[in-house]
Order: sequence, then structure tokens, then C-alpha cells
Amino acid sequence: MMSEDSWRPVIAALANDTARRVFAEAVLGQADEPDGTLSSLSPSRARHVLSQLESAGMLRTAEDGGIRVDDEIYRTLLAGSRKPRPVGIDRFLTAEGRIRSYPANETGRAALLGAIAGRVVAQGEVLTEAELNERLSALTDDVALLRRYLVDQGELERTRSGSEYARPA
Repeated sequence: MMSEDSWRPVIAALANDTARRVFAEAVLGQADEPDGTLSSLSPSRARHVLSQLESAGMLRTAEDGGIRVDDEIYRTLLAGSRKPRPVGIDRFLTAEGRIRSYPANETGRAALLGAIAGRVVAQGEVLTEAELNERLSALTDDVALLRRYLVDQGELERTRSGSEYARPA
């Protein structure tokens, strides 16, 4: 299983100039060349660099003793970075619960507005327009539009004067 910071060894290896050169030579198929970076290093330094690249998952030593690039680490890191796509009404809300957009279809819009009305106004509660606006402002910058959508959808009722709002019985 991938940890949240599994990318760190890869970045650390790439931050090391010598390890980066050895990796580049491996990518180009030149890591085993007699005039390559590895052959210019002391045996202990060469072991250290190879160990760093292998433990990061970037290189592996083949059965014949040659050095091979291991591409699997990148697929693994990228797969571990995927966040699940939001579903239902969460598709239309930011992580903070504010409205990002309104669903185009009626069913989706009704579901979103119903959930919002349930969060903002309790059954039997009567709010003034100012109180409702204050609660709706936590969800959107366009309070008037959201208030109108809630009334048009039948999630809220307002008095004729528009001074009070409540959930329908």
C-alpha cells in the first residue's frame, strides 16, 4: 500500500546530481558503459547511488548484472495520487460545501436544492430575508439567485411581501 509521501524517495534521488546522471544514463541505455558516471565513482559511492535509485524504485539490477529502468514506480505513484471523483450533489459543491455550479438537469437541480434547503432552514423555522441571506451566503456569492431557485423549486415558501421564508409543511 502506498503511503501519502511515497514520492519522497523518487524526488530525493532526482535531487542528487550524481544519481540523476546515473538514472539518465540508464534511461538512455548507457548506464553500463565503461565511460559512464558509475565507472567514474568509487565502488562505495557507486553502491550508494545505485542503492538510492533502487530503493526509490527507479532502477533495478537485472539477472545479468546490468542496470534497468523500472517504470512501475511512476504508474504506482500516479495511481496513488488519484482522488475519488465526487458523486451525487457533491459534484456541484466545493470541498468547503459551497456551490460550484448548478446541475443542468431538473432531477439533479432538485436534489441539490433539496439538500441545501434542509441544511439551511429547519422544518417549522421561519426566517426573515436577512437571516436567510446570511445563511445562504455561506454557500454562494449569488444569494439572490439561490434564494430564487429554492422558492421556484418549492423548497422554500415566502410571504407575499417576501419578508419571511419557511420550508413548506
